[in-house]
Amino acid sequence: MGQPLNTLRIGIVGCGNIIAQYLATFPTLETLKLVAVADLDLARAQSVAAELPGVRALSVQELMDDDEVDLVLNLTIPAAHAQIALAAIAAGKHVYGEKPLAATSTEAAAVLAAAAAAGVIVGCAPDTVLGTGTQTARRAIDDGLIGKPISATATMMCPGHERWHPNPDFYYVPGGGPLLDMGPYYVSALVTLLGPVKSVIGAASHTRDARVISTGPRTGEQIPVTTDTHVSGILIHESGALSTLVMSFDAVATASSNIEIHGESGSLIVPDPNRFDGEVKLHSLGNDSWETLPVSAGYVDASRGIGLHDLALTAAGQEPRAGGKLAFHALEVMESVLRSAHTGQLVTIESTCARPESVPLTEPALVSTVNG
Repeated sequence: MGQPLNTLRIGIVGCGNIIAQYLATFPTLETLKLVAVADLDLARAQSVAAELPGVRALSVQELMDDDEVDLVLNLTIPAAHAQIALAAIAAGKHVYGEKPLAATSTEAAAVLAAAAAAGVIVGCAPDTVLGTGTQTARRAIDDGLIGKPISATATMMCPGHERWHPNPDFYYVPGGGPLLDMGPYYVSALVTLLGPVKSVIGAASHTRDARVISTGPRTGEQIPVTTDTHVSGILIHESGALSTLVMSFDAVATASSNIEIHGESGSLIVPDPNRFDGEVKLHSLGNDSWETLPVSAGYVDASRGIGLHDLALTAAGQEPRAGGKLAFHALEVMESVLRSAHTGQLVTIESTCARPESVPLTEPALVSTVNG
């Protein structure tokens, strides 16, 4: 890609639950044009296309072969992420995937290697880190409002996705679980805020060997649990900061899914990284209370798909902010937490990535901001 793209023609593979959030975003961004959708169940793709004038329903192979598609948006289940990404790369197309980048870091490494050889770009969710919540916190850290960062805490607690998802099987097999499902939001935010991770320590468990689906046509059906459903980790950042991560499908609730960042002269409350916005609060050393910081950075009113917009505007030779290298690093961090949990040993992270460039405050109408 020589210059920033003017418009990315998007073909979506996978027409499951998450597609609705992307479809709501595309009409608001002039950099993105949806041209085709595909699914293993062609009828499902046809149902989506029927509601979208000018969008064609294709088989997966037809979409890969279509010259009208510049980028494949990969919304399949995690186990299929690498297969679809590699097929798209082989067809000469850019790829943007739902998280995680692949089911394993070995598969993810193959995706990045293939993309580098083909000269195409890989982007990956979560793009929530590009919103005003995480980015305003990033700006506060960069401006020195908390002094040198020392530590962070990041917690996600819930009773499990089978309570709302009609087909939750993939959440409870290897490649799923709370860490690989929800962890990408938190790890990507922590790397954006504090920089890459050099080593981890983990512990994990699971409470039940089966789950009962609570919604949809399979209500009452039991599904097996073959992966960890409660995971704790300590992330040791290259900067020396220590992050404590707790991800659970075994708990009932938590008072807050926010991230807290603590520095030598102040503490920050960072909004839930599964959201694009939210209040950032600062408690400075010597003050008696928290203050809400004004929104100072990030894409305003962002929603799922803003990472594709950012990719389209990324200058040649630069990594997208929601890019494959960050996604790979986050995946290796999460896998390593699980490996540490099973071995009882500290695990060194072999990959690293640049701390993504910050996002200047960008109103919805200002759609020409370019990375760097």
